[in-house]
Amino acid sequence: QVQLVESGGRMVQAGGSLRLSCAASGRTPTRYPMFWFRQAPGKEREFIAGIDWSGTTKNYAGSMKARFTISRDSGENAVYLQMNSLEPEDTAVYYCAVQLYNSGDYKLPRSMDYWGEGTLVTVVS
Repeated sequence: QVQLVESGGRMVQAGGSLRLSCAASGRTPTRYPMFWFRQAPGKEREFIAGIDWSGTTKNYAGSMKARFTISRDSGENAVYLQMNSLEPEDTAVYYCAVQLYNSGDYKLPRSMDYWGEGTLVTVVS
């Protein structure tokens, strides 16, 4: 079992920045890739970014690559999402996830094995 807890979400002005954190515990996934997704009201959950266990390989959704940066601290069992130039369209619940057993397309929510509860980001203009 893996427990994931996100934090850092809050209300922010458009153009601002936020850094989200995700702390892992339990069967800590230090050797597994980790991911960030988000779900806006009335929309499907969508992939944002993923990072391999070493922190060397990162993948992003094309629309967010310029503004979002994923990183991890394996020693602290944590993964982060730095978000810059936030827009009202970025308003969503942000989730971290880990893929331990599933070998499916990492961009699909159904390919993740564990999820956090999410943290709400609200961007106001």
